Amino acid sequence: MSPIIDIDHLSKRYDSGTFALKDVSLQMQEGEILALLGPNGAGKTTLISIICGLVTPTEGTVRVGGHDIRTDWRAARKLIGLVPQEITLEPFEKVIDCVRFTRGLYGEAPDDAYIEKLLRSLALWEKRDARTRELSGGMKRRVLIAKALSHRPKVLFLDEPTAGVDVALRREMWEVVRELRAEGVTIILTTHYLEEAEDMADRIGVINRGQLLLVQPKAELMGEFGKKRLMIDLYEPLANLPPELAERGLTLSADGRQLGYDYDTRAERTGIARLLGDLTAHGIAVRDVATKQSSLEDIFMSLVAEPKKETA
Repeated sequence: MSPIIDIDHLSKRYDSGTFALKDVSLQMQEGEILALLGPNGAGKTTLISIICGLVTPTEGTVRVGGHDIRTDWRAARKLIGLVPQEITLEPFEKVIDCVRFTRGLYGEAPDDAYIEKLLRSLALWEKRDARTRELSGGMKRRVLIAKALSHRPKVLFLDEPTAGVDVALRREMWEVVRELRAEGVTIILTTHYLEEAEDMADRIGVINRGQLLLVQPKAELMGEFGKKRLMIDLYEPLANLPPELAERGLTLSADGRQLGYDYDTRAERTGIARLLGDLTAHGIAVRDVATKQSSLEDIFMSLVAEPKKETA
C-alpha cells in the first residue's frame, strides 16, 4: 500500500547557511499516529510547515496522497488539516461561522449536519454563537481543531495541540484523535507532554538540530532503549555502601534505606542474582524488591543530550 505521506531527502537551508532541516526522509501509512519529539528549535514546526505548503524546501520532495506539494499543491493541500501552535482567530467571528468559512475555503459544499457533529465532539456546540474573543484559551484551541477538521482531511497535523489546555479538555481532545485514527486519518503531533506521546502514538520520531535521529514503533523503541531500575528496600539503613558494591553501580538513597541498580533488559545476564547474593554475603538484609521501566522522557533526554566536552 502506498504511503499517505512520502518525504524524500528533505532539507531547508537559509541564506545564512543554517539548516532548519537536513536530509529528512519519512513515510507514513493511513490511520497512523506519529509523535514527533524534539527540543525547541529542533525543526518540528519547519517540517510541518513544508508539508503544509507554508515553507518552501531547499531540496527534496514531499508527496501527500501521491500529490507533490509543489507541483500539485492544490490537491495535496486539500488532504491536509493543520492545528498550529499560535492561536490565530478572527476575534469578532462566531465559532460556527468561523468553522463554516474554513470549510468553504477548501471548496467544500455546506454541511451543517457535519459541522454540528464536529462541534459537539469538541464540546463547542453550546458555544457555537459565541464570538471567539469571548472564549478561554483552551476553547480557542478547540476551535482551531474544528477548523482543521472542517473539510474532512486525510492527514492532520497537531502542533502542540494541548498547550494551555486543562487536563479534562486534553483528555476529551485525545478521544477525538482516537476516533479520527479509527476513521483512517493519519496524524502527526508534536508535544512537550511526553506521556501523551507514549500513550497515543504508534511510532515515535525524534528530531534534533534539523536531523531526524530515528523513527521507530513505540514498543520497539521502549524495548531497545528502555532500561529498568531495580529498587531494593532494606530492613536496616546503611550509612555507606561497601566499596566493592559501589563499584557495581549501586546507588544509596539519602535515608540509607533503599539501593538502586540500573540494568539492560536486553543483556544476556542482568547481574541481579549475583548482586543479591553479594548483598547477603555482606550481611545486608533485603526487605523488598521492585523494578521501574525507563519512561519515554528518559529515552528522549538520552537521545538529544548534548555531548560532554572533554576537559584538558
